[in-house]
Amino acid sequence: MRYHTVSIAAVFLALATGVLLGSTSVSESLLSHLGNKQDSLRHQVDQLRAERDTLKGKVVDAQRFGKAIGPLAVRGQLDQHSVVLMTTPDVHAQDREAMARMLASAGADVTGTVRLTERFTNPERAGQLQDVLTRLLPAGVQLPVASAPGTLAGGFLGPVALLDPRTGRPQISPQERAAALGGLSDGGFVRVSGDLRPAELAVVLTGGRARSENGNSSTAMMARFAAQVDRAGAGAVLVGRTGSGAGNSAVGAVRADPAISSVVSTVDNVDIAAGRVATVLALREQLDDRAGHYGSAGNAQGPLPQPRG
Repeated sequence: MRYHTVSIAAVFLALATGVLLGSTSVSESLLSHLGNKQDSLRHQVDQLRAERDTLKGKVVDAQRFGKAIGPLAVRGQLDQHSVVLMTTPDVHAQDREAMARMLASAGADVTGTVRLTERFTNPERAGQLQDVLTRLLPAGVQLPVASAPGTLAGGFLGPVALLDPRTGRPQISPQERAAALGGLSDGGFVRVSGDLRPAELAVVLTGGRARSENGNSSTAMMARFAAQVDRAGAGAVLVGRTGSGAGNSAVGAVRADPAISSVVSTVDNVDIAAGRVATVLALREQLDDRAGHYGSAGNAQGPLPQPRG
């Protein structure tokens, strides 16, 4: 009996030893495989980092080149023409300043900046905005029949900030302009730089994609706003940062609406020099009663307007 007990114990001991040795062998093989995999992944990461650094360098070089060549490319394009800047709350200060410099390089007289505030673009403030616009409406200016906030706001600010395209003269008196802009400013809807003078053309500068829950509402508002501003003067270009060609942005909304896209030009990469050059050339097209859509998005016609023949 003792012999059988010892024999059985020896069998179990052998089995345990075999399992242990086998598992150790498997573990070593698995660890070796994982180590090789890790080395391979580390090598791929290093390659991707090197490619990323190379691409970053190329982008920086392209930006430097664009900043150097851009002013030369647009020189004289807007000589003896005037432009007003209108900006949404999400616009980067550097984009606004760079756009103003490019316009000046083109020979444009930048007559001022109207900075729309969060209160202006907030759909929940639409009723308050409408009340203020109705109360401040200058004599001789008629608001559009449509009650959409963007349509009304563009129908109000267009004649205030732009010259009559038929006569080239202001559409309201300086006193009416001061009262209208002062009232909107007091209500927290706009901020105006200095003593704004009416211009022929307008650049409506926006940010990128809409990010808030009210994004779709504010997007539609700015698309309609740009359409009305365009109708009030010699033309308007709606511009945004890279990515703004998407449908949840004002630029994307204009491009998706045939009625607006046929009159309002758009640019979807104003954060780079090429986009700012495209904006100047698109303004030039607006003076020729043409509209186009430019930038790097898939729904753009191309990076730049075609040269005039």
